[in-house]
Amino acid sequence: MKLNLYYSIILSAMLAGCSAGNTGNGNEDSSGADNGEQSSPAGEQMVEILELEQQMISRTIEYTSSLIPFEENHLVPSSPGRIEKIYVEIGDRVKKDDLLVQMDRTQLHQATIQLKNVENDFRRLDTLNKVGSISKQQYDQMKAQYDIAVSNVEFLQENTVLRAPFAGVISGKYYEDGEFYSGTPTTPLGKAAIVSVVQINPMKAEVNISEKYFPMIRTGMDATVTCDIYPGQSFPGKVMMIHPTIDPATRSFAMEIKINNNRELLRPGMFSRVIMKLGEDKALVVPSVAVLKLQGSNERYLFLEENGVAKRITVGIGKRFDDQIEVISDELTVGSRLIVTGQAKLIDGDRVKVVNE
Repeated sequence: MKLNLYYSIILSAMLAGCSAGNTGNGNEDSSGADNGEQSSPAGEQMVEILELEQQMISRTIEYTSSLIPFEENHLVPSSPGRIEKIYVEIGDRVKKDDLLVQMDRTQLHQATIQLKNVENDFRRLDTLNKVGSISKQQYDQMKAQYDIAVSNVEFLQENTVLRAPFAGVISGKYYEDGEFYSGTPTTPLGKAAIVSVVQINPMKAEVNISEKYFPMIRTGMDATVTCDIYPGQSFPGKVMMIHPTIDPATRSFAMEIKINNNRELLRPGMFSRVIMKLGEDKALVVPSVAVLKLQGSNERYLFLEENGVAKRITVGIGKRFDDQIEVISDELTVGSRLIVTGQAKLIDGDRVKVVNE
């Protein structure tokens, strides 16, 4: 019992000595400040600034698009009928005017025989008309019948055979030999067709562009098309058509771009991106680290230093250049003092001290 009391007294004395030693050997002065550092006034944040300058940037736009055939045709006869023969399969390459489909020719044969009979009658009347043996009315009536018969044969000749309207590839076949074409829609677009043919060289990209660029776009302008499935490759194109109206729902207009596809790497339906240069322009470009994002929203903002006070400015975001970014705001001018270091902990109105001047 006495031994435990003895050890307790010794331990208390040792602890008291350690506390006294720490108090007497510190590096702080009586005010509590570290002798080796300078302190800033209470509540003042240390920051670094950068004076804004305008830079010349290449103004480009980039939009997503889908590739479509340069031309597409869904071939059908003028009236329903039996299909005699289809000469192509999906994927076949065809040249202009190649025979694709032969329809039943029964009506054509009947019309041809009728034409021969009418032609013989017309020739006899024509001879009599020259010698004045028949009336003008009889001749005109026969002439009309002959013209109608000729037109009917020509019409059936055109519509009993379906030929390729251009060089391309067969993209759809919806009937087989001997089936009856009824005129019912068969294609994915809801159109009636026996076969479909598309032209894939060149190709087209249809893009919807914001209305603000409408005054800047002209036919013949260069464009570059890229596809994710061909990384590192680009395909040159030119604006071939600008639709004249603005969609009131999206405030955008449609534009078509003709794309060189000599290697036929591009195919209809592919996802693509269209990039266009609209010239050079002056803009305010700042380090991207200086631009902050309000949590839970898309709002972007930055801080300016004005007379030792941090001022928060909401900005729009433009083009990105590696670690630089274009900012847009009516409150930013050339010479504005942008805070580029220490801005993450600031709130509007904080006192700041610039340390890089």
